[in-house]
Amino acid sequence: MDKKDVEKAALKAGKKIIDHTPEPVKEKVEEKVKEKAKEKFVEKTEGKLQEKANEVSEKLQQTKEKNAQKVHGKGEDAKEKLQDVLLSVKDKLSDVKEAGENFQEKVSSSDDKEKSKNKRKIKGANQIKKATDIKSSTKIKSSNDIKSSTDLKTMGS
Repeated sequence: MDKKDVEKAALKAGKKIIDHTPEPVKEKVEEKVKEKAKEKFVEKTEGKLQEKANEVSEKLQQTKEKNAQKVHGKGEDAKEKLQDVLLSVKDKLSDVKEAGENFQEKVSSSDDKEKSKNKRKIKGANQIKKATDIKSSTKIKSSNDIKSSTDLKTMGS
């Protein structure tokens, strides 16, 4: 016999006993049975509720741990990706800086070449002759002032 059969048999026996008992005893027994049934119901209900609460708590804890692992893993991945991006940006910026320096060197060296050529070609404002610097007709050498071949000294003399 299993538990349910025993309970049914006890219930039938209890009903027959109640039918044959006097009225004042029936009321007291009925009150006691109601109290016991109420206590049993409360105990079972509390036990089930506590069991359910424990299950939910365990599931919540497991979910919390899984999420913490996921978040930590994703954080590490994001950190690595960010570092990779920053390194690539750093490399690109160093390449740009190097290219800029090379360009600046080329521009400055070509400017130097052009300036040295242009220095010979273009005179400054202070190098241009003024009207007072131009020789007048009295300062021009005459044919008498020009040296001849006889006036030149020889190496031996």
